[in-house]
Amino acid sequence: MTLDNIKEEIDKAGTIVIVTHENPDGDAIGSSLAMYIMLKNIGKQVEVIIPEIPKTFNYLPYINEVKTKGSIEKHDLAISVDCSDIKRLNGFSEYFENAKKTISIDHHSSNTMFGDINYVNPVAPATAQILVSMFQYWKIEITKEIGTCLITGIITDTGGFKYATVTHETFDFASWLLQNGIHISQIYENCMQVISKSRFELTKIAVDRLEFVEDGKIAFTYINKEDEKLVNADIGDHEGIVEQGRSVEGVEVSIFLRETDKGYKVSCRSTNDVNVVDICSIFGGGGHARAAGCTLPYSLDIARDKIISETKKHL
Repeated sequence: MTLDNIKEEIDKAGTIVIVTHENPDGDAIGSSLAMYIMLKNIGKQVEVIIPEIPKTFNYLPYINEVKTKGSIEKHDLAISVDCSDIKRLNGFSEYFENAKKTISIDHHSSNTMFGDINYVNPVAPATAQILVSMFQYWKIEITKEIGTCLITGIITDTGGFKYATVTHETFDFASWLLQNGIHISQIYENCMQVISKSRFELTKIAVDRLEFVEDGKIAFTYINKEDEKLVNADIGDHEGIVEQGRSVEGVEVSIFLRETDKGYKVSCRSTNDVNVVDICSIFGGGGHARAAGCTLPYSLDIARDKIISETKKHL
């Protein structure tokens, strides 16, 4: 069984590295740290490498032990969490590719199965929930520190338990955490409700630009580098902006573009009838049926026209 194979590789590995995707969200960070803490607790030599972390997640345990560069060039084992494609590991794919053995643990339907061992459950609401099941199967103690990281991943990737991907196991785990002293309401507030002033200002700019096309079925907005400079935006301050359009009545797909050095990073969210991963995969992206993304190496006008034109075909 795959879970037994994964545990076997963990047990025999001398050095382990954990990596996740670029522009990491709460599930990527929470899952990475949960795996890191678990491996430390069973006596493993492990390091976790995350390129950039939004300060929203500064409350997470062991966050100060996250590295931006590995101390070993070739690890015995590399574990990728919450990443659908090795390209999304960005400049940190070298730690994965150089490892003697590789494992991918993920919940994206667009996962390319790039590990030696792949444990992918596309119906799981978050990679963090996959880890709950894995740790339970291995009879690994889920400490308060691990639980805090896991529930952070679940909360953020389910939009605060509101998406249709939520399962009864999601609430079973949340209930168990409450019984064991984890303050879920405080974690929810930390990662979902409290935002920086610069994030608020950036959101306001994007909302002011919000436009509706195709009889209001598509919502579109964007921010550029000048906007981020103007509000002194920090890492992750763009998160959640795409949800502003999806919440408007009649919108079936919300599209948000953010300027990067590679062009425009696209975030798409849909309501019920449109599978946005089909849209983003046309441009080399991926994700989930209701939440997906890609990068368009074009000017704003061209990027806008291309993504809207493709979206219209899926309405």
